[in-house]
Formats: sequence, C-alpha cells, structure tokens
Amino acid sequence: MDELELNGIRVFREIIESGSFTAAADRLGMAAPMVSKHVARLERKLGARLLNRTSRSMSLTEAGKTFFEQGRQALDILDAAVAAVAQESGPPRGELKISAPVWCATASFASLLTEFRRRYPEIRLDLHLDNHMVDLVAAGFDLGLRATAEPSPTLIARRLCSVPFYLVATPVYLRSLKAATDTAEPLSVATIFPNYVQLERLKFPATADAVSFKLDAVMKSSDTTLSYHCVLAGMGAAFLPAWLVADDLASGRLVQVSNHGPGFSGHLFAVYASRRQMPPKLRCFIDFLIEKLGDQSQA
Repeated sequence: MDELELNGIRVFREIIESGSFTAAADRLGMAAPMVSKHVARLERKLGARLLNRTSRSMSLTEAGKTFFEQGRQALDILDAAVAAVAQESGPPRGELKISAPVWCATASFASLLTEFRRRYPEIRLDLHLDNHMVDLVAAGFDLGLRATAEPSPTLIARRLCSVPFYLVATPVYLRSLKAATDTAEPLSVATIFPNYVQLERLKFPATADAVSFKLDAVMKSSDTTLSYHCVLAGMGAAFLPAWLVADDLASGRLVQVSNHGPGFSGHLFAVYASRRQMPPKLRCFIDFLIEKLGDQSQA
C-alpha cells in the first residue's frame, strides 16, 4: 500500500466521522474536490463502490461499512504503532468518539471535559449522549461510558466510580401529597421510572422515616433529563443519578423521598473494543477519567 492509498483511507474515514465531504475537507485543510478525488481513486483501487451519494444525502454501501470498520481500526493500530516507535514524542491527537449516558450532561462533567481539553488540546471530542447501550464497534465509537452492574464480556472494561440513583421529588410535591392523604393510608407516590433499568433492582422500603408509601408508576422514560424536568414541574418523584441532582439536593430544591439511601447504584465503566494497540488519544482519556473520578460515589 503506497502513501496515496493510505491518505485515501484517512480521507474516507474523515468523511464518515464528520458526516460530509465538506466537513471532512474543512477538518483536513483540503479542497472539497480533492476529497472527492481521493474517494474515487480508492473506489477504483478496491473495485467497489463505498458510498451512495445524492445531492442531499450520503450513506455507506455494504462494502463501505465493512471497509470503514476495518480500515478505521487498522488506522488506529497504525497510528498507535507509530506513536510507540516514536516513544510518543508528540502530544496525543485526533478525534475521540465517545458514547455516554444522557445524565452526563451536567456542569461537573462539562468541567471535566474542559480540563481534559486544556491538557490535551490536540484531541477533538465527539460526544454522543444516549441511555441505550449502542454497539461501539458497529457505530464506530472509540469509547463508551456505561453505568451497569455487568459490562459486556465482549468489551474491555475499566471501572471508574459508583453512581447512586436516588428517588427524589420537590418539597412542594411531598407536602401536598401528605396533606391530601389520610394518615392511616400509605402515601401513593407518582413515580417516573427509568425504562433502561430492571425494576426488580429497585430495592426500596415500603416504609421509610415512619411513613408508609407505595410507588405508583405514572411514566417511564429513557431520557433522564426529561424525567428530571418532570420532577421539577411537580409530576411526582423519579429515580435520578447523583451526578444530575447533587446540587438540587444540596440547595433543597429537591429532596429524597426516603433517607434510607439510594434506590440503586450503578458502577460507571469505561468500555472499549479489544485492540492490539490502544491509541494514545484513548489511553490518555481513560487515564484522565480514572485520575479524576477515582472510585468516588459521586462526581
């Protein structure tokens, strides 16, 4: 494989990761027509069409999907090998594509990312927030952050910390609930459940703080932010991660329905596909998270 072919593979990867020929050209500092020429030359060399293109859309062909997944991994391995031989004389660089839970969209996590960028300015972060566990390899992610009891055995997992989920509500909601309920009857707490957590994991006492109550499932949601705003709007209570509600609990804007601890806790893991060589950009990000999060119960 000559340098021209290798450049073509890099250009092709950049097109897919950035989402368009124009964006790839901007990132590479290359004229858009030259980006098209690289792809055309690569397709001729392979004897297969890699992309379906119209004036409004672009998609990978089956051959393109296979080539992108394997070519991307090959480039990562090559880049890591070059860095190792050069004893990593230069700073880690490149784009780091990360899948993370929606509840990572907090001020504390944003501060964490900002500090990482100051330390490693040559690394571009591409964050995708989703509470569903996506296929990292198929979707082209370098890393996934997952709160789970058992990470997938097909992935390499590094434990970062524990994240407790508390059942919280507004003080106004709880006061109105108690005022409207006969003291002999248990409180019926309108509860928003996370639909990505098995309900049998929620070991919650029927009696807490000398008050009997039951959880009435009024809604399920995969979006933690939506559940959070529904709680603030007075819909009821919800199981929300400490990362998201720590400031609200400290200020009294939200309160725990029970003081008997969290409804459940998830261990936050950094997970990634097994590779012979870990790219420096990935290694330094994982090391940074371990340094900052340490196995604390909260961020």
